[in-house]
Amino acid sequence: MHELGNVLIAGTGPTAVQTAVLIGRLGGVVGIAGRESVRSEAFFGSLAGSGGTLRVAVQNDQHQALAGECRLDQWFRGYAAVAGEWNTLILTVTADAYLPVLRQLDRRVLAQVDRIVLLSPTLGSSFLVREYAVREGADPEVISFSSYLGDTRWPDGTPGSTVLTAGVKRRIYVGSTTQGSEALGRLRTLHESVGVTAEIRDLAIEAESRNISLYVHPALFMNDVTLGAVFVEPEPTRYVYKLFPEGPITPSLIRTMVAMWQELTAVVVALGGTGVNLLAFMLEDSYPVRPESIGAADVAAFESLPTIHQEYLVYVRYASLLIDPFSEPDRDGRYFDFSAIPIRPVFRNATGEWDVPRMPKEDYYRTKVIQGVARHLGVVCPTIDTLLTAYEAHLERATKALAGEPLSDAFTVADFDTDLAMIRAGLGEAP
Repeated sequence: MHELGNVLIAGTGPTAVQTAVLIGRLGGVVGIAGRESVRSEAFFGSLAGSGGTLRVAVQNDQHQALAGECRLDQWFRGYAAVAGEWNTLILTVTADAYLPVLRQLDRRVLAQVDRIVLLSPTLGSSFLVREYAVREGADPEVISFSSYLGDTRWPDGTPGSTVLTAGVKRRIYVGSTTQGSEALGRLRTLHESVGVTAEIRDLAIEAESRNISLYVHPALFMNDVTLGAVFVEPEPTRYVYKLFPEGPITPSLIRTMVAMWQELTAVVVALGGTGVNLLAFMLEDSYPVRPESIGAADVAAFESLPTIHQEYLVYVRYASLLIDPFSEPDRDGRYFDFSAIPIRPVFRNATGEWDVPRMPKEDYYRTKVIQGVARHLGVVCPTIDTLLTAYEAHLERATKALAGEPLSDAFTVADFDTDLAMIRAGLGEAP
C-alpha cells in the first residue's frame, strides 16, 4: 500500500473527479462522498450509469498526462453515510465548507483518518481543520495546497462522471503540519508526474498564503463597479480584468490591491511565514507579460521599490494582459481578448433561491477569515476592513431590494465566529 492508504475524496465537483483519476494511479482503494443536493443527484446518477468509472478529458494536448479514468471502489450519497476505514481524506470542497463536511462524518470514521488534504484552503484552514479533528478525538496530519492544480469543468455544464481539464498551473505550493511527511513527498511526486511543480513549504500556513486569489480578488471584486455589476445592474456586461469603464481596474483599485498585499504579508510574517514578491508571483505563478512591458530588474526589485512605483508596475501588468500578449494576431492585428471575463450577477440556484456567484462569495469568507486572524494577531489591516465594509453594505442593500424573495445564506452578513474561534485555538497550540 502507498503512503496515502485508502483515500476518500469529499466533494462531487469537477475537482473531485480529476483528483480521483490522479489518485487512482497510485493503486489502492479510492472512494467519493458528497452532500445530497439537486446537483449532486445528477453526479451520482451519472456515476451509477458508468458503473463507478470517472473519466477526465483534456482540452490541450500538452496536458494529456492528466487525462484518464478511475473506477471507484465506493461512493456515498451524503457524508453521514460514509463507512469503512479511510487513511486519507481529501477535501475538494470550498474552504467555507470544511467544517460542515467534517461535522457530518461519523466520529468513528474521522478517528481513523491519518491525514486530511486541503486542495483549496484559505489562510488558517489547516489550523481550523486540525483543531476540529482533535476535538473529535482524532490526530491527523493536515496537508495544505496553495490551490487546485488547474481549471476543470463539466464539458456541457451538467454534473456527471466525465470532466474536462482546460488549464493547468505550472507551479503550486504545499505544506504540512507534520515535518518530514512521507505522504507530502508522495503528493509532490504525483503532481510532478503530470507536469505541475509542487514546491514544498516549511509550514502549511505558508502554502495557504500562496494563492494569488487572496491578494487580488478582494480589490477586484469588493469595489463599487464590480459589486454594482453583481448586485445592482447586470447590464451592460462588465469584465473583471478590464480597465474602467469596461471593468473595475483604475489606479485607485491598484493602490488598494498593493495595500492589501502589504497587509496580508504582515499577517503571514506574524504567523511565522514569509511573504511573496507580488509582482513576481503574478508573472511567474499566474500569467507572464512580455519583457518589453515589465523587465526582469523591476520584478526582482519590486519589494524594495517605493509604493507608488509598485502600484505603477502592477497597473502595467494588468494593462499588458488586456490581450494575450503571446497569442497570434489575426489579419487585422487583433490579439486574443484575454481580459474578457464577465462579472457574473446574482442568480437563482438549483433550489430557486437567489444566490451570489462563487466570486465574490468565496472571497468574502476568505477575506473575513484573514481579517479575524489579523485582529487576533494584533495586525492592523485598514484596507481589508474597508473592502469588507463595502461588500457587506452592498449585501445588505441587495437583501432589502430582494425582500420577500427566497435568498441563500450568501446574502447574510456573517462573522464566521465558529471557524475563527477554532483557528484561534489552533494558533494557540501551534509550535
